[in-house]
Amino acid sequence: MDRLDAMHLFVRVAELGSFSAVAQQLGLARSVVTRQIAALETHLGVKLMARSTRRLALTSAGTAYLEKCRVILNLVESAETDIAEERLTPRGNIRISVPLSFGIKRLAPLLLDFSRRYPEVGLDMDYSDRRVKLIEEGIDLSIRVTRRLDGGDIARRIGSGRMHALASADYLARHGRPQHPAELIHHECLGYTAGGQMPSWQFIVDGQLESFPVRSRIQANNGDVLTEAAAQGLGITLQPDFIAEEWLAAKRIEIILADYPVPELGIYAMLPSNRHVPHRVRVLMDFLAAGLAVSEDVRSNVK
Repeated sequence: MDRLDAMHLFVRVAELGSFSAVAQQLGLARSVVTRQIAALETHLGVKLMARSTRRLALTSAGTAYLEKCRVILNLVESAETDIAEERLTPRGNIRISVPLSFGIKRLAPLLLDFSRRYPEVGLDMDYSDRRVKLIEEGIDLSIRVTRRLDGGDIARRIGSGRMHALASADYLARHGRPQHPAELIHHECLGYTAGGQMPSWQFIVDGQLESFPVRSRIQANNGDVLTEAAAQGLGITLQPDFIAEEWLAAKRIEIILADYPVPELGIYAMLPSNRHVPHRVRVLMDFLAAGLAVSEDVRSNVK
């Protein structure tokens, strides 16, 4: 194993805190990973890691070496990427994680178009609403639909989504049409549970963002399920346009409380915080941003 390979391996072990996890990720025997790290320590003449029965911890020398390894490896990857960009043909594999409903309705067509456009790029797509750990799981790019990012997130905004309060005509005939968000507390609301949201919905009233309590007998971590429940007259739901549009087009639901906007959602490309962004990943981000902008223009013109 050459010096750069040893640095790559050390960085992976330091980030995952486990020889076994790295061995499994790379398809190696645990003993191979252990020997390589021991050989690196022997070469450097210092202990990089303190082993315990539970996990690994970096020594002070290991912490300093980790930061220098990251700088060196990023420089190497950047240099290789610059050369690859000169060839103007993205190559290599991209592991991308996308949210389930948005991924199927908006991103899947774009990702398949990207695959046809760039046949030398392999796509490994994970469709799930769970919050992935980019570094630990070896994900190159994750798409997140959210109103706010966490501190320290490395992200690029590539689109936006509008939110609507929705109900069926049958439900409104039986329970009345709320004229103000404060009236939602007297209605059956269909709660979205992914992300651990509090039992309240936010609307903009007189230019100010306000929260209004709601009660939910039916809850789910999938917006399509909740929109179908609303279409069947089971309550009111709050959903983004990319989920609601097919039910709206079929006139199974309608928008309510239109005078009180809901804060829009941002669509973000999330990146690992510890590495240079490969050319192929940047090309994919540009492709998705352009595709989402076009689809937004088309929907605006249709309306």
